Amino acid sequence: MAEGLSVNHAAEPDLSPGPAGTPKYLRTKDHVLSIEDALGNVGRHLSRLQRERLEYEPLVPEVLQGPHEIVEQETRQAAANHEAIAKLFPQLCRSPLHLLRLVPGEHAPHAEGHRPLRIGVVLSGGQAPGGHNVITGIFDYLAKQHPGSVLIGFKDGPRGIINNDHKLLTARELEFYRNQGGFHLICSGRDKIEKPEQLKAAKQTCKELGLDGLVVIGGDDSNTNAAVLAEYFLSQDVQTCVVGVPKTIDGDLKTADVPISFGFDTASKVYSELIGNVMTDASSAKKYYHFVRLMGRAASHVTLECALQTHPQVALISEEVDTHSWSLHDIASRVRLGCGDKVPCWGGRSPMWWWRGPRLGRTTAWCWCRKGS
Repeated sequence: MAEGLSVNHAAEPDLSPGPAGTPKYLRTKDHVLSIEDALGNVGRHLSRLQRERLEYEPLVPEVLQGPHEIVEQETRQAAANHEAIAKLFPQLCRSPLHLLRLVPGEHAPHAEGHRPLRIGVVLSGGQAPGGHNVITGIFDYLAKQHPGSVLIGFKDGPRGIINNDHKLLTARELEFYRNQGGFHLICSGRDKIEKPEQLKAAKQTCKELGLDGLVVIGGDDSNTNAAVLAEYFLSQDVQTCVVGVPKTIDGDLKTADVPISFGFDTASKVYSELIGNVMTDASSAKKYYHFVRLMGRAASHVTLECALQTHPQVALISEEVDTHSWSLHDIASRVRLGCGDKVPCWGGRSPMWWWRGPRLGRTTAWCWCRKGS
C-alpha cells in the first residue's frame, strides 16, 4: 500500500486523469502517484507497517545455517490407494519413493564443485500468507549455493510456464517484497498444465530457459498438477526437477512429515479476530443472528480452528455432515437447538458458521435471516 494511501494520511485519494498519453494519477495529501506506480512498485511507497515487516528476519532452520547435505531415508508409499496412484504415475513410482532429509554435512553449500543453478518458480491457485517469503527464501539459498545461480519467476500462474512469460528475480526486484503479503510479485493463476499441447509447451519453456528445477507453490490441485508435470518430464527425459510447496489456507494438504501448510495459521488467526468482532456486535446490538461462511471447500480445518478460538453457539463441520449424511432439515434442527430456548444465546443472539463446501452451497439464502423473519 502506498504511504499516501495508508491510514496515516487522512486526505482522501483523488483519481484524476494525468497528462495526455499517461496513466491516471492518484493525488493524495503528500504524494502524486501513477496507478501503475502505486500498485506495481509498492516498495517505493511502503506504509509504516510494511517497513517494519521489512526489518524482520525469518528464522532459518538450524540445518540450513551451516554445511548440510540430502540423504535418502526410509521408503514411502502413498497414504492411500498406492496401486491406483502408481498406475497414474508409472514414471514417478517406478523406483522406490524415499523420504529425503537434510542433515548436517561436511561441506558448505557453496563448496567447490557446486555449479550455478537455474530455478523457475510459479505461484498457483489462491493467495496465502507467506508466498513471497517462499520465493525470497529460494533466492537466498541459491545465492549461498552459488553467486551465479538464477531465479526466474513465471507470471500469472501456470499460464506463464505455457507461454514462457517470465521475469528474472533479482535482489533489487525482491527487496521490497520480503515478509509482505499478497502474490503480486509475479501474480498467481488457476490454469492447469494437463493437455498434451500444454505439457509440450511447458517442456519447451523449461528447455529454452535451461531450468534445473521448477518450484510450484500451490495447494492440493496445484501439487497434483505438479506431479502430472513431473511425470511427463520423466517420460520425455526433461532434466528439470519439479518440486511442490504446500500452500493453502485450507489446511487440507498435510502428511505425517508436513503437519501444516503455510497460510493456514495466519488465516485462522485473522478470521478469528474478525469473528470476535462479530460476536461483540451480536452481544451489543441483540438484534441479529450472524452466519459466517469460512474457507475450506470440503474440509473444515479453518472452521474448527476458528471455533476453538472463539467458541460460537454452533459450528457446522463438513466431515460430520458427510459422515452422518445430514439433510438440510437435520442441519436446521441442530442450529435451532443450538440457539433455541434450551440453549440460551449469550447476549441474546449468536454467531454460527460453516465451511465453504458443496453440501451447503445452496443454503446461503436460508442462512442469512433475521430472527422473526
